[in-house]
Order: sequence, then C-alpha cells, then structure tokens
Amino acid sequence: MNECNTRSNQASDTPAGPGGDVCPKISVSTKTAYLPEQSLPHEQAYAFSYTITITNNSEQAVKLLARSWLITDANGETSTVEGEGVVGQTPDILPGTSFSYTSGSVFKTPLGTMQGYYQLQNPQGQALRAEIPVFRLAMPNILN
Repeated sequence: MNECNTRSNQASDTPAGPGGDVCPKISVSTKTAYLPEQSLPHEQAYAFSYTITITNNSEQAVKLLARSWLITDANGETSTVEGEGVVGQTPDILPGTSFSYTSGSVFKTPLGTMQGYYQLQNPQGQALRAEIPVFRLAMPNILN
C-alpha cells in the first residue's frame, strides 16, 4: 500500500526540489521563540529559534536525508537554504515515533516566515518528501 501521494498534489507555494512522493503520513510541527539576548534591533538583526518535530505516522521507517528552506522576511526578501540532514544528523525515524531538533535563524526584520520540505527515504530506497508548512517568526508584540 502506497501511503504517499505523488508530488503533483503538493501546494504551489512550496519550494521546488528533487523528486519524491509527498507523504502526508509524515507530519511536521513547529514552535518558535524570539531571542532578545542574541538580537541587535539597531543593527537589523532579529534572532529566532525554532523547534521542529517530525512525526512518522506511516508503517515503515524513514531516514531524513536533506532539507530545503524558503525564508522570507517582512520586506519580502527571500533566501533558500538547502543541505544534508538537520543539525548535523541524518536520523532514522521509526514508525509511530518522532524526531525533534532546535535550530535558529537571524532576520533583518522583526517578522518573517519559513517553509520548505524534508527529503526522506524509506527502506526500499523510495524518495519521499515531508512538507514543512509555512510558519511565522515574530518579535513579541510586533503583531496585534
């Protein structure tokens, strides 16, 4: 049974990337925090941390191989970050389990968004994608 959909079902605002089936059985949740002690607003440097939890709701293990991020600040400036694994790891995520990690980003504005996908692989070598829904990073009280 194929637990994943073909890539043609992905949202149109998701960054383009390598092949692989979008797998809705792999969910991604986020938690963000503003880091005032690492920020320098007078120099347009706003630091944020984000904790990502990847949950494998499928019936087989997956290995996280790579990530791709589309980062957008409040001025509409974008950057793309791609690379192997996450925080120096390429974890295996067993069925029914989650993997969490914390990382960070510095923006030129007190508000921004991130979105993207993880490139995964199942034990049969099939390339899979887990979509990272857009999430907001905001300095406290910047929005009403």
